[in-house]
Amino acid sequence: MPNLNLNEYRDKVLGCWTGKNIGGTLGLPFEGKQEMNDAEFYVRKLNGTPAPNDDLDLQFVWLHAAEDKGLYQLTPRLLGEYWMNHITAPWNEYSVCRLNIANGFYPPLSGSVNNDKWKFSNGAWIRSEIWACLFPGNPDETIKFAYMDACADHCGEGIYAEVFTAALESAAFVVSDIRTLIGIGLSKIPADSRVARTIRKVCEIRDSGKDFKAAREAVLKENEDLGWFQAPGNLGFMVIGLLYGEGDFGKTLCRAVNCGDDTDCTAATAGSIMGILHGRSGIPEKWAAPIGETIQTISINELTLAVPGTLHELTERVIRLAQIAKAENPRLIRISDEPTQVEKAYLETFKDDKVPKLIWKRSPYELVFDLPYGCLCVNYADGPVIEPGKEKKVTLTLKRPQMNDSLVFFQWRLPEKWQVLPVNGGTVFAKKNFTPSTVTEQVFIPGDLKDAYTYVPLELRLQGRNNPIVVHVPFQTAGMVEYNEMKLFCGDNDIRRIEKRGEDASYVYFEELFF
Repeated sequence: MPNLNLNEYRDKVLGCWTGKNIGGTLGLPFEGKQEMNDAEFYVRKLNGTPAPNDDLDLQFVWLHAAEDKGLYQLTPRLLGEYWMNHITAPWNEYSVCRLNIANGFYPPLSGSVNNDKWKFSNGAWIRSEIWACLFPGNPDETIKFAYMDACADHCGEGIYAEVFTAALESAAFVVSDIRTLIGIGLSKIPADSRVARTIRKVCEIRDSGKDFKAAREAVLKENEDLGWFQAPGNLGFMVIGLLYGEGDFGKTLCRAVNCGDDTDCTAATAGSIMGILHGRSGIPEKWAAPIGETIQTISINELTLAVPGTLHELTERVIRLAQIAKAENPRLIRISDEPTQVEKAYLETFKDDKVPKLIWKRSPYELVFDLPYGCLCVNYADGPVIEPGKEKKVTLTLKRPQMNDSLVFFQWRLPEKWQVLPVNGGTVFAKKNFTPSTVTEQVFIPGDLKDAYTYVPLELRLQGRNNPIVVHVPFQTAGMVEYNEMKLFCGDNDIRRIEKRGEDASYVYFEELFF
């Protein structure tokens, strides 16, 4: 079994958070600038206090969720509930996530609906370090949680971006070569994705001997149709920092910042990667001393969270969780006082694509309802948006049935003038041994639609039980919800309604449920 020395692990986790704080603080004054910058060091007087950064503090919500519920009890929907309870940031995809969940569209729907402008942006990959630090040297385990995280407010390229950084960061605990790490990250995302194409382009430019300015121009050209503040371009800038920084901590971060755009994000992630590679002990005091050891928040509710006061406290809490995870999942790398030892055969598994391919297949339009005897998955074809008289296909699947072969009866309670084909109800034979059971593929034909949202009751009853369970399946009326900048506009009734709202944990259970 591979082993990671506990003291080395602690130094790398602390280095990760220190590098994150440094990069975010360095890059913040340049954020949003579309021209090249000329950063060489901090441009603000810091007096031992870092800049507040959502890249870091959003991860405290996931830390709290894992401490509260257990890592292997986390689900996309549960993380969505923690988002609603603890994240206050009103910006862009963050607000889309909140309003989608408020209207019944839980993750991953919260990231794919009403989110065309921001679904490929930077909000997810900037918060991947928590998963990498919890699963050091286990990139495949890390990306499962990165997916659950990212799908709250992103889909497609936005999710691939976090999968890439999470895999790279996890591998960095036991692999030191930057190009090898980039290759591991690329192996976890589709080769034809925009993120992958952009990163490969940066590598090609670096190999050609051209300078980092040429690499920056190549990234801009590759992504000119997407515009600014999008994940493919900014990940390209971050990788420019890694490749053209030549192993130097400060040079790496400054190269990322000097590419422009979302500079606090690119420098913060480059800083966390360098921190993992070299540990806190390897970060020059020139960079660490000005920001001190404290943590400043900007996007979370400190009254509802136990926010770590220092980077050292954050590090120790992460280590405790990682040790609990190892106790639950014996396949994770061992963390002990013994010397670090990782066999070549183990490292060769880092580019395996079995787990990522399962993630790539996940539908962005799936809504999951927990039932006492399993999980009901509602999958909308092309999303939950409907129009009067136009067909909308929906597939129902029962996953993780907890009973042996049984029947589940279902019945729709349709609104007036609605139809569903082939019939309003039916049965499914629930198979044992965790085999997903497709209930049916049905086609809805909506009637008149006066409100922005329609919630259609679906009644389910297990064979041998008289008590029904009712879930409400949400639909959104086409043309009645428009996302513009940082506001969500709905019909008058819905605006008023929104304004009023202000089994034992085990990795086996987790994998059967999600993968």
